[in-house]
Parts: sequence; C-alpha cells; structure tokens
Amino acid sequence: MTQTTPTARIIPRDQHGVSRKLISENALKVIHRLNEKGYSAFLVGGSIRDIMLGEQPKDFDVSTDAHPEEVHRLFRNSRMIGRRFKIVHILFGREIIEVATFRGPAAKEHKEHKRSEEGMLLRDNNYGTLEDDVMRRDFTSNALYYSPKDFCVYDFVGGVEDIQAKTLRMIGEPEVRYPEDPVRMLRALRFKSKLGFSIESGAAQAIHEHSQLIENVAAARLFDEIIKLFVSGYGDQIFTDLIAYGLFTHLFPAVSHTLDSDERKTFYLKFIRAGLQNTDKRIRQDKPITPAFLYAVLLWPEVDRIWRNKVAQGASDFPALQEAAHIAVQQQLPSITIPKRFSLMMKEIWEFQIRLTRTRGKAPKQLLTHKRFRAAYDFLLLRERAGEDLNELGQWWTQFQAQHPELVGSAKDKPERKPVSNRRRPRRGKGPKKGD
Repeated sequence: MTQTTPTARIIPRDQHGVSRKLISENALKVIHRLNEKGYSAFLVGGSIRDIMLGEQPKDFDVSTDAHPEEVHRLFRNSRMIGRRFKIVHILFGREIIEVATFRGPAAKEHKEHKRSEEGMLLRDNNYGTLEDDVMRRDFTSNALYYSPKDFCVYDFVGGVEDIQAKTLRMIGEPEVRYPEDPVRMLRALRFKSKLGFSIESGAAQAIHEHSQLIENVAAARLFDEIIKLFVSGYGDQIFTDLIAYGLFTHLFPAVSHTLDSDERKTFYLKFIRAGLQNTDKRIRQDKPITPAFLYAVLLWPEVDRIWRNKVAQGASDFPALQEAAHIAVQQQLPSITIPKRFSLMMKEIWEFQIRLTRTRGKAPKQLLTHKRFRAAYDFLLLRERAGEDLNELGQWWTQFQAQHPELVGSAKDKPERKPVSNRRRPRRGKGPKKGD
C-alpha cells in the first residue's frame, strides 16, 4: 500500500482543552521517564479523544520510539506481552499503562511481516517513526498524540475535525485495513455506539463487503472482543448493528440460523434483546456481571431449539437439556472459544431452568442457597419478559425470596469476578492483541 508521509497540525494548549488534571499521574510519570532517557513519548489514542468529548478516560496508552526491550529495562514494574506486536505493560497497583513502540509501514514485502492469504497481519514486529505510527492506527479520532513536554496535541489526519463532526473515519483504505485485522470491524461498531458517532460511508460499506473475514480471527481472541462489545453499556444497539452489518452470522452461525428460520425466532430475538438491555442497565448501575451469563443468553436460542426437538422426539426433559447444552457449546467453539470455567457456569444456568420448576417440598429452599440461583432466576425472568408463558414461575420465586432473604445465595463460595473496564492483565506472551 502506497502512503504519503502525514504532516502534523500542532494544536497549542489554549486551543485543545486537554488538561493534565484529567490524565493519569502514572501515565505522565512513564512519559517523563522516557523523555528523561532521551526517548520521544506521547499519550495517544482513546484517552485524548475522550477528554475532547468531555469524558474522563479509563485507560491511558503511551506511544514511543523506545523499543519494548528498552522500555522493559527502564521500568522494573513492567512486563512484555504480545505475539503479533510486542508491547509493554507497566503496573502501578491495579492501573496498567500500556506502552507501544511506533509501528512501521505494513508493506506486504517487509521481512518482519507475515500475512494470511486474505491479507491479515499475523506478525507485525517492525518499528518506525511517529509519522509511520499515525498511519498504522485505525480511525482518525484515535490518532491524536499529546506531549506533556510542550502541552500540544499533534493531529496528522484530521482527527479533531472528525471528533467535532462525530464521524468515525478509517485511516487508509478500508478495503485494505479491515483485512489486515478484521477485529477493526468490531471496533468500528463499538465506537459507533459508545461515542454516538456515524461511520463514514466507505468504512461502513466495507464492513458489509468483508464481514466474512471475521472468521479468520483466532477464536480465543474473539471471546475477549465479544465481551468488550457487550460490556460497553451499549450491547443492545451493538447486537442490532452486528446483524445489520452481517457480522453476527459469522460470529454465532448456529444461533444466527435459528434466529432466521425457527418458528420461535421472534421470541428468541426478544429474549436476547431483553438480556442485553438488562446487562446495559446493570453496567450503568455499576452492578456485577459475568461473561457466562452473557454467553448463556446469546446461545440460549440454539440450546432451547435443540432441547425442544429432543423432547418432541421422546427424550426425557433433563437429559435432553444437558445434551442440547453440550451440542450448542460445541457448535460455537470453532467460532469463539469459551473457556471451560464459563461454559460450565452457562450449563448450570440452563439446567436451573428445569430445577426452578420444583416449587414443592424442601427443594425451593435448597435451590435458594445455591451460588447459581440468582443468575438462573434472572435468566428465568428474561424468558418471561420476552413473552414465554411459564405459569408465573418468576413471580413465585420473587415472592419466595422475599419470604426467605437470608437463604439467597448463602451457600456460594467466592463471588463472581466483574469484568472491569480497565485493561486486564494477560498472561505473559498470551495477551490478546489490542486494536490499533
């Protein structure tokens, strides 16, 4: 791909509104140390964009001409991660400052690049200049650089204007940039909903044309990317866009087929939307969520379809549901890897849908103490909210909990971990590639 060297528009302190008070002190310390040792370093990307939009950033990324090994040597509290492109995570308690070296041009002939037949970058460890790095970023609004040395914002690609116009514009040709890393299509939809931006027409059309390339992304990486989409607080809108842009069918092929063809497809759509709306609400209220519940909601149409078919063929209720759960998860794994600790929780939530029909004798009190009760109960309410007639079972359990509040979840061991918005610490060398 031929590209011209961009020229920076340097925006002084009194014209951009980016205040050091809104920037992590740890990020500023990292930049200062790099500058002190003779390296060039900038705060870059989403944090600058968010400040300009009047938001408080949660993550702060640094871009520098220092190589990863050099950064790692400067900071004892750091670790190098990544395969496609090595980066350094500098740890300050729970906060992680991500430091990446300026990337060089993604020319196909470069010896450090390895691509798939579809053009996807499989290895990308060559380094370049600041100007090169600008052209390797995905969208103009994510390509702003801030220097604490002179308090200026450096804009090479019209990012400030696009932020003001609320337009998501790809840097370079979408027909080239999406195949390089198809996850950029998911990022486009996430930013569209999160920021309230419109996607520039060429970049939007290219998602329709290249949606099938998402199948080339490693299934393990897609697990994390899907979680990012649906814990953004805009999961319902993103679900609509995934279907509209043709991505959902490649991410969840079996579920997509059921949503298109099953006689209960209207109910299934309402159910997924109810689940995502509930998740969006919980995120706004800062309540805990778990990936297992999200994936249990997303795969339920296929589980329910298989379960009903097996029961109609004469299978007993509980074994039929267990087999349906196993089949649905196995069908999904080639597209998106679901870690076993989550798939086991999903199956418990599904199996509880039968257990919750036991409302006589000692069973109700025993179920009430189970660590999965609350998630299974919420799941049951979603089914009713979507229009399924369960003989007011949800109301029965609501009243029963009110009568025995001391029992709810009393047997659970450790609380479920809440996916946090701050970057998770990946295992050394195993972390998912952060989007450009």
